[in-house]
Amino acid sequence: MAGDRKVVDRAVAARPTPIRISRRVRAALILAALVVVLLVVWRVPSALTTTIGGFALALVLSFPVRFLSRLMPRGLAILLSFLLVAGLLALATLFLVPLIVEQFTALVAAIPSIAGEVERYLTSTLAFLRERNLLRTDPDELISRAGETLTDAARAVAGGVLGGTVGLVSGTLSFVLTLFGIIFIGAYLLIDVRKIKAAYMRAAPSSYRRDARDLWDGFGRSLSRYLGGLALILAVQGAVSAVGLYLIGVPYPLVLGSWVSLTAVIPYLGAWLGAVPAILVAFTVSPTAVVLTIVLFLVIQQLEGNFLTPKIQGDTLRVHPILVFLAVIIGGGLAGILGVLVAVPTLAVLRVLFDFFRARLSTEN
Repeated sequence: MAGDRKVVDRAVAARPTPIRISRRVRAALILAALVVVLLVVWRVPSALTTTIGGFALALVLSFPVRFLSRLMPRGLAILLSFLLVAGLLALATLFLVPLIVEQFTALVAAIPSIAGEVERYLTSTLAFLRERNLLRTDPDELISRAGETLTDAARAVAGGVLGGTVGLVSGTLSFVLTLFGIIFIGAYLLIDVRKIKAAYMRAAPSSYRRDARDLWDGFGRSLSRYLGGLALILAVQGAVSAVGLYLIGVPYPLVLGSWVSLTAVIPYLGAWLGAVPAILVAFTVSPTAVVLTIVLFLVIQQLEGNFLTPKIQGDTLRVHPILVFLAVIIGGGLAGILGVLVAVPTLAVLRVLFDFFRARLSTEN
């Protein structure tokens, strides 16, 4: 009897004592937590960037991890996936990055000569239009304005990229720290995804757990497919443009191809933005090279606009291209380049939420 009483006393002692709070206090605590999170994001933007990057890496690597998990334990599949990423980064650092840096330095040094060639072609074109009374503005004035604009842009690029050793070192350390944080978060998300999903399911009311699972699966499927397809688009457009420019004979193909990969993040407009530097550099080669470069990027734009992007949007977003274009414009207006980068993934999330609530929300009679 005494033993049973001790067991009961021990169980009561181990049970935490509840602290009763009102709903108003609970709402205030939740609001305070949200304010703290927003303050941290505002004061330390790299925290948000690192977290989003970690989620994106985990979603992209979920494809090889899922495939390799059929052949080996999941832990080993995650390790091999990260070793593959590390190997690709090491190869790029040893072989590709030095070539890109070398070509970029040469490109910055050659900007005055490129501007001179563009000015020469522009002068002859404007003179041709002026002789036929198709241009009323003085060609010299237009050329002077264009030259000043291009010179200012060249000085800004050279000063921003090549200036300041301290800034370069600080930027490198910040990049390395952010990259480590992304890999760290991505790895733990892949390792503990089942625990995270289980905690998420337990947090949902029991009568809504099937719906909560559907929402989880919808987010994972939509974002992972979008990010995987986006990585394919970046690689294809960058590689095709670099190889095409090399075959045409345009200098600095690796730098120009890397620029195309960066601008390819922007749907529909990326191919055109990536073409501008390549066309300007092609003026230093020949008029034939300019024409061939324009044709090359027309082909790339058709490939991206008619095959790659619609395929990804058809499989994941299921959103009209006008809404995608407006999302990019709104994201850029709200948060600059970061808003442009997250506009389409945000649209994918909103689409999943729309489909989820459209099938479940109803009004009472």
